Amino acid sequence: MNKIKKTIGIDMDGVLADIEEQFMDWYENEHGIRVPREERLGVMEPEGFPDKGAVKRYVYTPGFFRTIPVMEGAVAAVKQLMEDYEVYIVSAATEFPQCLSEKLEWLAEHFPFISWTNIIFCGDKSIIDTDYLIDDHCKNLDFCKGKAIMFNASHNVNQHHHVRVNSWTEVLALLEKESLVGA
Repeated sequence: MNKIKKTIGIDMDGVLADIEEQFMDWYENEHGIRVPREERLGVMEPEGFPDKGAVKRYVYTPGFFRTIPVMEGAVAAVKQLMEDYEVYIVSAATEFPQCLSEKLEWLAEHFPFISWTNIIFCGDKSIIDTDYLIDDHCKNLDFCKGKAIMFNASHNVNQHHHVRVNSWTEVLALLEKESLVGA
């Protein structure tokens, strides 16, 4: 008898893709100044750089989303999760429509084992109905129908109303613990 798998929605930017690193790299390339994560703790991405318009420029620049580095441990962790869970990639990509093809290409390169049927590009994640949602923004997690898991980022360090994970190793440990409790 086939066991029905629980579902996990996984955000892209800030969870699978290290968008903070990309912002820092692009800012340094443009301005010759590296603004480290530690100097941006507790502020939203656009406010974390001296040039307040930089982040908005970057997210509308062709190639930005296509070249974001993969978050450490993400590929192996997602492969492992797929053994026991139905995994969906959930991105509010329609906020920046020019990124849709770049995000699909990025996923095909780094996560080719994820079917196109498990990729959800939307504008409002409150419609997502998975057992778990892993995201770095409370605006998405606050309306999660399942269990919200906040992936640590410099902009969310002062938000404490969701279970927080700091790495993909911690995601795996948390879900392992959840499966033992629910067994």
